[in-house]
Amino acid sequence: MALVTMKSLLEQARNNHRGVGAFSVGNMEMVKGAVQAAEELNTPIILQIAEVRLKHSPLALMGPMMVQAAKEAKVDIAVHLDHGLTMDVVEQALELGFTSVMFDSSTYPFEENMTRTQEVVKVAKQYGATVEAELGLVGGSEDGSCDHGIRCTNPDDAKVFCERTGIDALAVAIGNAHGNYPVAPKLAFDVLEEIHNKVDVPLVLHGGSGITDADFQKAISLGIVKVNIATASFNKLTKRAEEYLQSEGAHNYFALNEAMVQGTYENVKHHINVFNMNAL
Repeated sequence: MALVTMKSLLEQARNNHRGVGAFSVGNMEMVKGAVQAAEELNTPIILQIAEVRLKHSPLALMGPMMVQAAKEAKVDIAVHLDHGLTMDVVEQALELGFTSVMFDSSTYPFEENMTRTQEVVKVAKQYGATVEAELGLVGGSEDGSCDHGIRCTNPDDAKVFCERTGIDALAVAIGNAHGNYPVAPKLAFDVLEEIHNKVDVPLVLHGGSGITDADFQKAISLGIVKVNIATASFNKLTKRAEEYLQSEGAHNYFALNEAMVQGTYENVKHHINVFNMNAL
């Protein structure tokens, strides 16, 4: 239907008591698979890419493809820069037509995080773009290169942070982490509920890959509106590609392409159903 702002998708989802899947992509096959699943289920989604992924998936190449895919999709799609680390990349994404950006200052002291976030809000407003920020520390990192530990978001700090920065969405830390979990995490739902009661903006759950379907739905019932999925899609794509390459007979790029699209499609479709609060 259209390329839209992330804010509009979050507001719609919150009003309908469901979550929006934010699916990280790294190549054309992942974009195609995610859009295919969204169109089949007639459900809006968010396509996103994190700055740490740009060494493998340059923004100058991925960005226009993501934006164009959203424009041509049969459902509304927002295009989001996840975990921006530099203002140069944030501004590049906005210039390319991204409708949402996140500048991750969560590792900085509270006041500095607010100051940096306020600057991003000011810049993004010129483009009419949505802004997401993070408070507290979500474990691990998008590419597994570092881990600053886990520090749950303070509900009182969250209230002040949202009021003073003017952000549109807040990523919270409630025991979640990026990457592969050794075991399913124990999420601090009591902390999430308290944040939800104090904060009026939609809440975001990072590190979604590996969280159980039941915990996803409980988190959504307690205020989570956007859920990030990256590792699970990369893993499913890799699995389907491996299965194809290990199959008998001659192999070719075009069938490999289809296997990668299929892997992404399967993972995105599963999570959309979960986030739509369908019966497990």
